[in-house]
Amino acid sequence: MHAAAEPRLRTTADVPAQDVAVVFGAGLWNGRPTPYLAHRLDTAAELYRTGKVKVVLVTGDNSRVEYDEPDAMRTYLVERGVPDGRIVSDYAGFDSWDSCVRAKRIFGVDRAVLVTQGFHVRRAVTLCQAAGVEAYGVGVAELHDAVWYYGGVRELAAAGKAALDVVLRPDPTFLGREESGVREALASAE
Repeated sequence: MHAAAEPRLRTTADVPAQDVAVVFGAGLWNGRPTPYLAHRLDTAAELYRTGKVKVVLVTGDNSRVEYDEPDAMRTYLVERGVPDGRIVSDYAGFDSWDSCVRAKRIFGVDRAVLVTQGFHVRRAVTLCQAAGVEAYGVGVAELHDAVWYYGGVRELAAAGKAALDVVLRPDPTFLGREESGVREALASAE
């Protein structure tokens, strides 16, 4: 994964402009994005403000009434100046593979900038490429705190699952019907 994804990694300054940024969920605290998720969202807002992307697809877990990552992500982005109409929510992005497959098959995303932490970005790029999304990854830098080390260790197990996902190509937990949200948001951007 490291070798395959490396040429597709960029910074906010040098990433090629794409229509869509995909921001992967990373947890909530009391209904608000965790610091790691907030940093992802700050990066996506910067990409929007600088014209690198036109639409932000937020993908995360909404499996329980009291836990709604996509709506919390949307609220956070709106508070930072991204227009609500330029944000599209994927409520069934339960893991990276599901998010990538749903971006392609449900939301019709062919090319995207993926926004996540550095320890996750290579896996995200590899999975989205395998799902048919031409992807560049922007790895959000973090202090090397306990969460960062946990994320790095977690990547070891997640890499094994990702390899299986690429080989077996399972359907996401919830596939559903195609949604026009990204297409409509892009149309309103022109």
